[in-house]
Amino acid sequence: MSNLDIHAAVTELGSWQDETYQWLHQHPELSMSETETCNFIEKQLQDFGYQTEIIGGGVVGILRNGTGKTTLFRADMDGLPVREETGLPYASTITRRDRDGNEVPVMHACGHDVHITAGLGAARVLAAHRDSWSGTHIALFQPGEETAEGAKSMVAAGLVDKIPRPDVAFGQHVLTGPMPTGAVGTHVGAILSTGASLKITLHGKGSHGSMPHMGIDPVVLASTIVMRLQTIVSREIDPFQMAVVTVGSVQAGTKSNIIPERATLLVNIRAYDVAVREHLLTAIKRIVNAECVAAGSPKPAEFELYDSYPLTANDPQVTKKVTEAFLAHFGAERVGDCGEVPASEDFSTIPDAFGIPYCYWGLGGFRDDDPKFPNHNPKFAPVMQPTLATGIEAVLAAVMAWLGKSEQE
Repeated sequence: MSNLDIHAAVTELGSWQDETYQWLHQHPELSMSETETCNFIEKQLQDFGYQTEIIGGGVVGILRNGTGKTTLFRADMDGLPVREETGLPYASTITRRDRDGNEVPVMHACGHDVHITAGLGAARVLAAHRDSWSGTHIALFQPGEETAEGAKSMVAAGLVDKIPRPDVAFGQHVLTGPMPTGAVGTHVGAILSTGASLKITLHGKGSHGSMPHMGIDPVVLASTIVMRLQTIVSREIDPFQMAVVTVGSVQAGTKSNIIPERATLLVNIRAYDVAVREHLLTAIKRIVNAECVAAGSPKPAEFELYDSYPLTANDPQVTKKVTEAFLAHFGAERVGDCGEVPASEDFSTIPDAFGIPYCYWGLGGFRDDDPKFPNHNPKFAPVMQPTLATGIEAVLAAVMAWLGKSEQE
């Protein structure tokens, strides 16, 4: 057991928790444009006594405190182009310009403001209680999680060579379910799915709507592809494996009496196994190419892979140790197995770049009797307390399992 009274130390943070969270919630920024957020975080870390550096659009704070292990906690920073409808007194009214120059509303609709507050809160407690631990703690705040760019950007900017090599990495995510606020959930192995999106451009031959025989209709082609793609999961994937293929967008044409030249499909996939992911991608391309041949397309379809997320698979030994730390701190009634979550993350890109094990866990954000709105919903609004305190305490419990002086004796 750690000799740091985690609950008391977090209680000492007082109103700082809510004030920090509310500022972040009111100032969301779009992916890979988190300049204001970075400045806020860096100033806080410097005030706590951390050595800081901006790397690949993210902020890294390093606190060295004698000999021992090195831990890394990562929090994501970006908001979403969503107009907030929570009605909260601290609701976001911010608009920002996206990459296409459009003015869009922005909201922390996925809880990244909770993650930042937890990472900063844990960093502050560790700085204030150096007599309770020994080693090095790295507080990492990553951009661009929502577009799967941020972790890659930090690694490409030399993260591995610029900071101490951690022994272990941690991450967490506030969730609508399956745990109520005040609870945490771990899971051994795959906890978040691998995911990717495909933009598929189909080519036809334009014609008048009254003369379909003189054209090649990409709308009909797109329709046959959409239906055929549904057979991949139902007829090609082992029923005991999880796989999802979603066509989220079909775009073609401008008028009812014009057969257009092209159609575009946006397809998303999810899986808990890398081999299944590759099967899905291969099958999608096979089906699209075959249907294009069958339709007599004038040229092959074009495929663009984007928003590609790795599998998040927790190390068994690290997860066991984190779970034991959670049980010791929170008690069995507040710790559970959150199971596999079908959402995707790019967190694992960072520990994978270092070749180190990691544990990623879920954090409950809603009371049992509260209306439930999922992540990315305009009404997504985790309960501030005890969600924030629990998130900070969870980070500290995990970190102290490696850095606590009593752990090293």
